[in-house]
Amino acid sequence: MKTSTYLNDKILHAFDTCNSIFLGKEEQLKIAFISMLSKGHLLIEDVPGVGKTTLVYLLSHIFGLNLSRIQFTNDLLASDILGTSVFDKETSSFVFNRGPIFSRMVLGDELNRASPKTQSALLQAMEERYITVDGGEYELDEPFIVVATQNPLDQIGTNPLPESQLDRFFMSLTIGLPTREYEKKILMGENIREQINGLHSFVSLDEYLSIYKMIQKTHIEDSLIDYVLDFLEYVRENLDNGVKLSLRAGRDLLLASKASAFFEKRDYVTPHDVQSIAPYVLSHRLNLREGLTASQDIIREALENVAIR
Repeated sequence: MKTSTYLNDKILHAFDTCNSIFLGKEEQLKIAFISMLSKGHLLIEDVPGVGKTTLVYLLSHIFGLNLSRIQFTNDLLASDILGTSVFDKETSSFVFNRGPIFSRMVLGDELNRASPKTQSALLQAMEERYITVDGGEYELDEPFIVVATQNPLDQIGTNPLPESQLDRFFMSLTIGLPTREYEKKILMGENIREQINGLHSFVSLDEYLSIYKMIQKTHIEDSLIDYVLDFLEYVRENLDNGVKLSLRAGRDLLLASKASAFFEKRDYVTPHDVQSIAPYVLSHRLNLREGLTASQDIIREALENVAIR
C-alpha cells in the first residue's frame, strides 16, 4: 500500500509539472496520462499548430521513454518505418537495419498524410509488439507505445485511417486552442520546448511497469462490468457505426477506467470512472466523418440512456 501511495504521489507530481508547462489543457493532459499509464496507444487529432507534437515530447520526457519520430508523408514507405535488409559483402549475407519503430515510444506525426498501405505497417507492431520483415521476426521493447497525430479529414492530403488501425488506438483526444488568458501566457512565457528539455523523468522504467501491474489489479465490481456490457450493447444497436465497437473496445474501456481510478488515488473503479473515460476510448472507433469532438458528444449522450446497475 505504501508503494502504491508513493507511486501515486510521483505521478500526480509529474502531472502538476506538466500542467504548469502545457497551459490550459488539464483534461487533455489527464487523458494522455491515463493512456500512458495503461501502456496504450494514443491518437491525437487536431489542426496544425495547437501543440500535438509538443505534448508527445512532454510525455516522453516525463515517463523517461526514448522517443522516435516518424514524419508521415504521401511518399513514405513501410520500409522507412520498419527497416530493411541490406546485403553485407563481408559476410555475403543480408543484415537487417532496424527502422525508427524500434523505440519504446514512437511518434507518428501526421499519420493520416501517408497512404493506407504505409499506415498499415504499424498494425502488427501495435497489436503484437513485434514485427515480421523478410521472413524474420523482431521483438519490440517493453513498453512499446505509439502516439500518433492526425489532421482533420477535411484537410487536403489526408487519408482515412483503416478501421483495424483505429481500433488499435487505446484512447484519442483533441487539444484545441487555449483560452485567450492562457494563450497570452504562452505567448509571453518561456519557450515550451526549452522547458521540456530541462525536465527529468519522474519515474524509472521499473516503477512505470509496476504502476501498470497495480492498475491491472484495481478492483471492479461485477455489476459495473455488466454496466459496461450494457453500454456497449446500446451503442452497437443504436448509434451510427456502433457495430464497429469490438471486444477490444470493451477491454480497453475497463483498463482505462482502472487507470482513472489509480489517478484519483483509489484502488477500485466507480461508475464515474467509466462514464468520464468512455468518450476518449470509444469515439475514434466510431470513425465518423464529423471528427472526434462530435463523436465524443455522441458517446456522452448515449451514456445518459443506459442505467447504472
